[in-house]
Amino acid sequence: YHHISYCFKRLMRALFISYLCFMKLSVVILNYNVRFFLEQCVKSVCKATKDIDAEIIVVDNNSSDDSCKMMRERYPNVILIENNENLGFPKGNNIGVAASKGEYICILNPDTVVAEDTFDKVLAFAEKQDHLGIVGVKLIDGTGRFLPESKRGVPTPFVACTKILGLYKLFPKNLGKYYASHVGIDQTGKVDILVGAFMVMKKDTYLEVGGFDEKCFMYSDDIDLSYMILKTGRQNFYFAETSVIHYKGESTIKDHAYMQHFQQAMDFFYKKHFRSSFVFDTFMKVGAYVFSAAKQSKPELSIRNIEHYILLSDNPVLEKQIEGILRKEVMLERELVLMPQGNTEIIFDRRYINFKMIISRMEKLRSPGITFKIAHAKAGFLIGSNSSYGRGEVLKLTNYR
Repeated sequence: YHHISYCFKRLMRALFISYLCFMKLSVVILNYNVRFFLEQCVKSVCKATKDIDAEIIVVDNNSSDDSCKMMRERYPNVILIENNENLGFPKGNNIGVAASKGEYICILNPDTVVAEDTFDKVLAFAEKQDHLGIVGVKLIDGTGRFLPESKRGVPTPFVACTKILGLYKLFPKNLGKYYASHVGIDQTGKVDILVGAFMVMKKDTYLEVGGFDEKCFMYSDDIDLSYMILKTGRQNFYFAETSVIHYKGESTIKDHAYMQHFQQAMDFFYKKHFRSSFVFDTFMKVGAYVFSAAKQSKPELSIRNIEHYILLSDNPVLEKQIEGILRKEVMLERELVLMPQGNTEIIFDRRYINFKMIISRMEKLRSPGITFKIAHAKAGFLIGSNSSYGRGEVLKLTNYR
């Protein structure tokens, strides 16, 4: 009897400690020198986790801007881990996950914006899956355009070549495996590979495969993690019922160097999981030149070309502040009734319109002549990106502290 009583007390104590130490979700954000994008990201995550038992962990890879100072002053409840050097994407995220207490973890880029109900929807979906691997979501860039890397297939040498040479665009049904064309943009379904900008999975799953491989070269870490989890028999999912902004150009500039890094990343992946391919190496070298030439011939919409500015807000003070920065007339509107002709930039007042509505309107209004920015009046800046190929833009308001 005494032995049973002792064991029962030990069990109750273990369960109590487990209850104290674990929560539903840990959001891990790895930051490096994107202070304003980080602030916007954390703001959106705070809104999205308001009714969830969750924690936010920001791991800073020795940024030289004031990212850490901003986090300490404005988000004291967020766990901040400050590394003394840039440890890279895999190790930085592994450090964040090691410090987490959540049953589920979300690997999230700092140049993202989530909707207020993103985590509610993703976690509800995840709970229904029997052999859950990773859940990814629909990603859009700063212009509202769908990012095809939201869902991908295993990049075998042949599949990677179809991507580099653009053949998947010409024959999407037969050669569309790189971007998992069997699953529609608005269709939830099983896919092989998900992008590291947004990944939700159980922490136990992440740890079982060893997390991100710290030997991984840039651009192959998310592919490797997705594939490692697939090999355990679990299923990865593209979840289309929520959209997340990813200002992709802020963290990745696509140029000839990018293509060289991509080639090295694929080499790492193949050496780890497949055999090296001479044919693939040859195609990669040709593809690098094709890609660079195409990139250089692709014009980007510049802020100087914009003819009309529309501020969706009810704050005339913000209107005047923005006019002072842009030195152009800004139309203040509560609703967008009629779209002006010519290149137009729509500025969303975050205090007037929530993140979910901003994301929805970006998707609906997406067109070649329209760009978007989000105004954070209290924090003192506007932020946006006119292209997934160039860096994002931050404009500071006159009352910025």
